[in-house]
Amino acid sequence: MVVRKITYEVGNFEFDNLKNAENFDSYLNVLSDKQLNEIYLGYQSKIDYTIYAKPEFTWPQMRQIRFGLENNIDVSWYANPEFTWEQMEQIRWGLRNELNVSIYADTKFTWGQMEQICLGLEKNLNVEIYAKNYFTWKQMCQIKAGLKQSLDVSIYANPEFDWEQMYEIRQGILQGLDVSTYAKPNLKWKQMEKIRLKLLTGK
Repeated sequence: MVVRKITYEVGNFEFDNLKNAENFDSYLNVLSDKQLNEIYLGYQSKIDYTIYAKPEFTWPQMRQIRFGLENNIDVSWYANPEFTWEQMEQIRWGLRNELNVSIYADTKFTWGQMEQICLGLEKNLNVEIYAKNYFTWKQMCQIKAGLKQSLDVSIYANPEFDWEQMYEIRQGILQGLDVSTYAKPNLKWKQMEKIRLKLLTGK
């Protein structure tokens, strides 16, 4: 049996219906080749690509939205051009894993900060302690590590300590030392390390 199939060509792309072909044609003069490719991949996946078929989205942002739509994720959480594609990825990852992304789905957080909050949520940690944009992602990492070790992180969960100072304080707590002797923002991490090692050896 011979079946006649009608196709519509727009540039280097092929469509099986006129409506999609006409929609795609309207994007040719306003979007880059990579953006067009993301839209075409969305068409092939039979998702609502019109959600991201907008010039304000870069092609990597389009890709993150497409990935979300292909996995039945509520992309309204991050289909916002103010998010970088890396931020979008962290929010998408959280939604895919059914995490409470409302805690970090905010442009005030860098993608690195989002990642640390996301990882904490995955481990069921009390991320509210460090889900604050005045902590760098490295500081967040040290606080997260302390929470995973069931330590009293309130001793060093202070933005006045850089991440290296936090590390020295965390190590001291872990070793059962009286960290109050060196948990002081004015001491550099090398000084803290020296005091910690002296306390550890009892010298």
